[in-house]
Amino acid sequence: MTRLFLPCAAGAEALLAAEAAAITSCPVHEARGGVWVDGDERSAMQLNLESRLAQRVLWPLAEGPYRDEHELYALARTVPWARWITPAQTLRVDVSAQRSPLASLNFAALRVKDAVCDTLREATGARPSVDTRRPDLAIALFVGPTHATLYADTSGEPLFKRGWREERTGGLKGEAPLKETLAAAMLAAAGWHGRAEDGPLLDPCCGAGTIAIEAAQLACGIAPGAARRFAFERLRPFAGHLGAWRELQRAARERVHAPAVPVFAGDVSFRMTDFAARNAERAGVRHAIELRTADALQRPPPAPRGTLMLNPPYGERIGAKGTGSGSGSGTGPGAREGFEGGGAPAEFYAALAAHWKRHYAGWTAWLLSPEMKLPSLLRLKESRRVPMWNGPIECRLFRFDLTAGAGPGARRAAAADAPPPSA
Repeated sequence: MTRLFLPCAAGAEALLAAEAAAITSCPVHEARGGVWVDGDERSAMQLNLESRLAQRVLWPLAEGPYRDEHELYALARTVPWARWITPAQTLRVDVSAQRSPLASLNFAALRVKDAVCDTLREATGARPSVDTRRPDLAIALFVGPTHATLYADTSGEPLFKRGWREERTGGLKGEAPLKETLAAAMLAAAGWHGRAEDGPLLDPCCGAGTIAIEAAQLACGIAPGAARRFAFERLRPFAGHLGAWRELQRAARERVHAPAVPVFAGDVSFRMTDFAARNAERAGVRHAIELRTADALQRPPPAPRGTLMLNPPYGERIGAKGTGSGSGSGTGPGAREGFEGGGAPAEFYAALAAHWKRHYAGWTAWLLSPEMKLPSLLRLKESRRVPMWNGPIECRLFRFDLTAGAGPGARRAAAADAPPPSA
């Protein structure tokens, strides 16, 4: 038994703790920046396969005080590295620091790499190579003001990489900055788990389809790691547990079912809708998402009640089809989900709220935004705001309980829709 560490985005710790407790029967402890799970090899494999919120599953190797890079080298020398990899395999050292006195994190990584190679050379007569892209063993070094911790990364690629997103997008510049783990955190914060009682979900500004795909996988019971490989499959401590791993994979495949609840999505850009459809196909949920190319300001509700979940766009994707700098092609700088230090124009928000008041009464809307004044821009009163981080960007996930209304924005929109007076 060991204490695994699962890092996550700031603000998602409590959500991850609840998820980890549901995945395993092991004790879970919430911490800053992640959770600890008292588990073993099977727990590590389960969490890699099933966690939608964790960034990685880290296995602790050594911990102790340090003052400089030489003491980090000594700390790394205490690990029996020959139990983890052979000289024929590869490694990489990643360093994270918080108020560390070290002058160079690169030099710290180099010293830990030297310790691994020296230990293996003494034990076997040969040393492993470094692979900075896809190593067999990724070592995570965390250095604080006085203490350092070494972990083996059992995940390999970060867990937001579900295995369905294309590395290259064929020239399409609409790749979403919204990671799958953040989309999953949005759904978890909203209490939407893909059950029939959760009701339908709609993302009217879906971009690459990240939110809709996460929702559809939940609705179909698809494990987030079902379509990818993990580093632990190549690590020596897990060699005797691969039979259990195949059983976990088999159980996950048998759990997949028809969608328990409908998921709807769309975008004003034809090309982005097509891009989302191709992503959904690779994720195995194209049949579970009803995609339409439609303006969010005109799209009627697909059901009497449901949940709106969106990371509002900006730039050309807020315009009607055929307008904007790229004529709705989805290739301009605004053709993506989320923000880069800005938000959609106030007019878009006012018109969106007016449309919702007229047509979406009874729905619940959840919007992720770095714009702290979003409720005033929408002219709606939020019922909840959840702090979340989109990478380095501090955001809030706002909840709005929609009711029919006729505020200033609704009256203007109604006037715009009215027929011209007869002569």
